[in-house]
Amino acid sequence: MDAINNEPIIKKINYSKDGLESFSSELISDTKKDQILLSKYPTVYIIYQKDSSGKYTTYVGETDDITRRTKEHLNSDEDKWRYLSRNKKSEMLVIGHPFFNKSLTLDIENQFIMSLNGMESVKYTLNQKFNAQNRYFTSILMMKLFRDIWDDLHDKYTYLFPVDSSNAIDTALYKISPFHRLTDEQEKAMAIIFEKILKAGSNKNFGQIIFIEGTAGTGKTVLLSHLFHTIIAGKGVNEPKDYLLVNHDEQLKVYRQLGIKLQWMKSSDDDMISKPTHFILEHEKHPEEKADTVVVDEAHLLWTQGKQSYRGKNQLEDLRKFAKTIVVVFDRKQILKTEEYWENKKILDLEDQAKKDDNYVELTHQLRMKASKETTDWINDFVYNGILQPLPRDVNYDIKIMNSPKELHEKIINKNRNKEYGHGLSRVLSTFDWSYKQKGSPEGEKYWNVRIGDWKLPWNLQLPVSDKKVKHLPWAEQPQTINEVGSTYTIQGFDLNYAGVIIGPAVKFRDGKVVFCPKDSKNNNAIRNRTLEDGTKVNVAQELLRNELNVLLTRGVNGLYLYAVDEKLQKELIKSIR
Repeated sequence: MDAINNEPIIKKINYSKDGLESFSSELISDTKKDQILLSKYPTVYIIYQKDSSGKYTTYVGETDDITRRTKEHLNSDEDKWRYLSRNKKSEMLVIGHPFFNKSLTLDIENQFIMSLNGMESVKYTLNQKFNAQNRYFTSILMMKLFRDIWDDLHDKYTYLFPVDSSNAIDTALYKISPFHRLTDEQEKAMAIIFEKILKAGSNKNFGQIIFIEGTAGTGKTVLLSHLFHTIIAGKGVNEPKDYLLVNHDEQLKVYRQLGIKLQWMKSSDDDMISKPTHFILEHEKHPEEKADTVVVDEAHLLWTQGKQSYRGKNQLEDLRKFAKTIVVVFDRKQILKTEEYWENKKILDLEDQAKKDDNYVELTHQLRMKASKETTDWINDFVYNGILQPLPRDVNYDIKIMNSPKELHEKIINKNRNKEYGHGLSRVLSTFDWSYKQKGSPEGEKYWNVRIGDWKLPWNLQLPVSDKKVKHLPWAEQPQTINEVGSTYTIQGFDLNYAGVIIGPAVKFRDGKVVFCPKDSKNNNAIRNRTLEDGTKVNVAQELLRNELNVLLTRGVNGLYLYAVDEKLQKELIKSIR
């Protein structure tokens, strides 16, 4: 190997004592550089075994002595090592690189664990340690090295690495992994929350609320994932159960996949990860079965009135009856439906009580959007203040106004196709200003469409799925959805590399201000009246429609493309973004 080219060395061996002996013999005949990099330098290794269903169980590790470490694994009586070694077809990939050092291999190992979790071919990942490192001399090279190694493995061993590195790190499972390195702000929050949970576990009181507040993209989901994994990892077999609840169908699907791969859940029937209504109804049947900790992601989606099988008045208050601690993540700017609407006094009372109990955590650092503060302030002013000021050029974030919905769609197709330079996963989104029903088709049409003049594109969740293997994936990760239009119902809680947002007729520019017109919205969940606790009926459509637009405009990591149906708004957007 030529170290100047910085190419990884990858050796595949049978995971057995005979395989290890053959590997040691081969090293003797290899080049001097290969010998040194695989026997004297730190290495990363991946052990994998295929089961009868065609799925793989994997273990990713790193070591400064691959021969010694492999012998230890093969001789171990631990269940996971016996499981991997008793199958004669288990294999191991040993990876070396001239830049590898201890910190770098720990980070590379961590990236492989997170990325393999996102692969359909992988059933379980057996190494579940937090190995993400802080800064070190070669940390700036880490992601490039990881991507080069992954792509090399993708070329050689497609069965285990079915996609390239760009797609591997675009999966929702990768993005919500508990193994991401936490920021200082997240670390501080984690320490506060975990200490409170431990204290609650030693007393008999129920209903403690820990309130985490943060706007879109501030790292709330990764913090919760990390917290829940830490809780589960420290649990004994007979201790009370812990739960992760979420009211969003697409997110629930992803969390349950993660729960199975990391073996939080004992089986696919386990309701450890479920919807709040299911949790409440089951615990009302068995009130003696209390939980220790309930973690609620997107707690702003909890219902504050009865709906369907839920007959209560406030899901959060009901959760308090059945758990010692409820950790809630709240972003009032992502409340989208009248049944989720919180009266302002209720939110302030919750916040005030959490602050008095020292149970309030706020996340403020923007981690999703690579946009400048000027750009995020511009979006906030647009949505919540109705102001469109000239936007200074943002060198790190691509924000443009498209001349037509067709041009916007073509731009998104191009970004989705081009995997380099942070491109990749990109989708068209829209405000809910065109009709859509889950059952039936519109008269004379095959699909419910977003239609603007002669241009049209189907709403989300309608185009046929050609490959059943992708049906379980989140909406944006299914390939056919590049030719659909997403809504808050399918994209809330998820990232895109680039978002193309069609701003429908419910958002206009009049008398120098951006205004929202509920009569032009088809989002019945947002525009219908809401009955308050005192029986008063109010319309909160103005607030909810603003939140809808906010969610759509904050999905893009690297860029945002806009087209407004209202001509005056379109002209004003073009004027403000040159």
